[in-house]
Amino acid sequence: MLRANDPNLHSWIQISATSEFPIQNLPFGIFSVGDQDARVGVAIGDYILDLCVLGQEGLFELLDIDPTVFNRSFLNDFIALGQPIWRAVRERISVLLRNDNSEIRDNDALMHRCLVKQVDAHMHLPVKISNYTDFHTSLESATNVGLLFRDPENGLTPNWKHLPVGYHGRASSIVVSGTPIHRPKGQIKFKNSPLPTFMPTQQLDFELEIGFITGTNTALGTSISTAEAEEHIFGLVLFNDWSARDIQRWEQLPLGPFLGKSFASSISPWVVTLDALDSFRVAGSLQTPAVLPYLEYTGNKHLDINLKVYLQTSPEPSALISQTNTQYLYWTMNQLLAHQTSNGCNIEVGDLYASGTISGSEPDSYGSLLELTWNGSKPILLPNGTIRTYLEDGDTLIFKGYAEHNSVRVGFGELRTKILPAI
Repeated sequence: MLRANDPNLHSWIQISATSEFPIQNLPFGIFSVGDQDARVGVAIGDYILDLCVLGQEGLFELLDIDPTVFNRSFLNDFIALGQPIWRAVRERISVLLRNDNSEIRDNDALMHRCLVKQVDAHMHLPVKISNYTDFHTSLESATNVGLLFRDPENGLTPNWKHLPVGYHGRASSIVVSGTPIHRPKGQIKFKNSPLPTFMPTQQLDFELEIGFITGTNTALGTSISTAEAEEHIFGLVLFNDWSARDIQRWEQLPLGPFLGKSFASSISPWVVTLDALDSFRVAGSLQTPAVLPYLEYTGNKHLDINLKVYLQTSPEPSALISQTNTQYLYWTMNQLLAHQTSNGCNIEVGDLYASGTISGSEPDSYGSLLELTWNGSKPILLPNGTIRTYLEDGDTLIFKGYAEHNSVRVGFGELRTKILPAI
């Protein structure tokens, strides 16, 4: 186990026992305060540790890295330094924050310069995303969609258990938590109409997903094995791959999702390192039939991360509408990256790979309104008496995710988005 993950560690910063950002987490993000430039920070309790200030003060000198790498508006330059540096920086931050270390604790001027309250900061998109791939790795979700729209007797497509099904999405429309999105417009074909209509979507939906960020560049023509995959993964984020179901349904044949998906996707601001989640590894379910050799893997490659979805209908409090867990996913991150590169496709620092909708086996664990309401046939009744089949203007969706073990909770914070009317 990495020393920074030790459940016995405590910080000189007062941190609530229920905080998602204890000293064992230390996720990376990009923040700014007021009119200052965006820079790299790490979440710790209710604060952000400003790594730009620490670099200026020489607190990373022993790591032999250029401290200006923390004075950037994206994490890409830091991530590009490689896994040994990610780990060394995280370990160094852990040491600086431990209750028996005085380097910052006993320096009032430095402490006030390098610690920022999260409520006072503005969070930015953490990485510059060049490429984005969305998979469909949840067996339950894939089966539900198949039952709704294809063959009620056989929900899965013939290829689904042989390879991770995915498609390439639009990277430019991925936005950070807190960024509202406008209801998209597109062509919709109603059953009783001979022609489609161009109008705002009537079936705006969310998709509860987890994503991972790659940390290396590879050469075109090379592949990454399942055994090597984790050397190329920097960390994980919460991800909402918004979907306009009615637009998508009309346009997707024969080439797949397009305008019904590309209008927006939302990402959480904090990137939780794969190292911080090492204590939460679990075994996955048996994959049958057996996968081809290039997709085989050994060890516990699934993660035990609790995921929750809340819906807020202004001005009412938010209501929990779904909860599930990443350990139910069929395909692992290692397999996704191995499959993505199996044809020689190169990857780049900051690429985003999303899991697709994560659903459990119970109706309250489904990861989209499409499944929760069974395509609108079973509306959700909220505590205030409001009914929802799909999202309405003014609604706010909130994702939360955390792993918990040995009284340590490692979380992602919130992924929050408000729906605005179509422009």
